[in-house]
Amino acid sequence: MSYNKKDLERRMEGALASLSTEFSGLRTGRASVNLLDSVMVPAYGSTVPLNQVASVTVSDNRMLSVNVWDKSVVGATDRAIRDSGLGLNPVTDGQNLRIPIPPLNEERRIELQKVAGKYAEATRVAIRNIRRDGMDALKKMEKDGEISEDRLHSLSDEVQKLTDQYVAKVDEALKGKEAEIMQV
Repeated sequence: MSYNKKDLERRMEGALASLSTEFSGLRTGRASVNLLDSVMVPAYGSTVPLNQVASVTVSDNRMLSVNVWDKSVVGATDRAIRDSGLGLNPVTDGQNLRIPIPPLNEERRIELQKVAGKYAEATRVAIRNIRRDGMDALKKMEKDGEISEDRLHSLSDEVQKLTDQYVAKVDEALKGKEAEIMQV
């Protein structure tokens, strides 16, 4: 194991991207095409993601439109969305499904904020684990005589600054998501 700042940065960026994906699945009171990413539709003898049988678009900030490509899968798609646990009730119109996004009540908003906080904390932990890997690599290099003690301290400071930078990005993303959740 050797120290590579670019690799640490890439891994931290991956943790941040993962958080972004987690946040996109959280339902706010606003329509988002990512809201239906987790919906699986029984079609053609197997279960496939919704995006493989239909296209999803946002009509306005409170309405999703799902255009099912094959007429024989419309009913299964409707049921899959209803049974997804997202609290959505599609309205069928031929091969199109219109899905109104109901506004969230205060209790649900607070619950979603807590979930967003848990996602953010898990990402902070992942970033700190990446920092630990970097620090361990530096200590091993110093022990093996590859770098001096002074170089160890300067590189350790560099790793810490990188960690602080990414933790700040996580905090910023959480703040933005909480604001989005609390919007009426």
